[in-house]
Amino acid sequence: MFTRIVVGTDGSDTAGGAVDRAVDLARLTGATLSIVSAYQPVSKRRIQGEQEGAPPDIQHEIGPREDVNLVLDAAAAKARAAGVDVTTHPVEGDPADAILNVAEEIKADLIVVGNKGMTGARRYLLGSVPNNVSHHAPTSVIIVRTT
Repeated sequence: MFTRIVVGTDGSDTAGGAVDRAVDLARLTGATLSIVSAYQPVSKRRIQGEQEGAPPDIQHEIGPREDVNLVLDAAAAKARAAGVDVTTHPVEGDPADAILNVAEEIKADLIVVGNKGMTGARRYLLGSVPNNVSHHAPTSVIIVRTT
């Protein structure tokens, strides 16, 4: 069955549905779960502006990973509550590439993503995370219907 599962999340409700399904699969199969969330780089000027009013002991924590870490912590808490062994992966860059790279690194045997962005003409113009993952995955992919 499955031993290493990767799931991507951006903290949205639809991504939460994919995380829930991945947690269920990991619990049922005894697999480990890797939760991935990507973030875009932020200019130094913006980071410095956000750090200015913060207490000195937390200024180093303010940056583009701050929100991603909150998303990952919430998703990991769901997995731990279900008794699943979980690791989190905040990755700078494109979400689909982040999921695919983590899947390759850990030698995953399953990737789980939500279907958001898979319908209509928009997917042909802009592409989407589930579309890109499904076409380039090194392993099986489950696309969870979340919308």
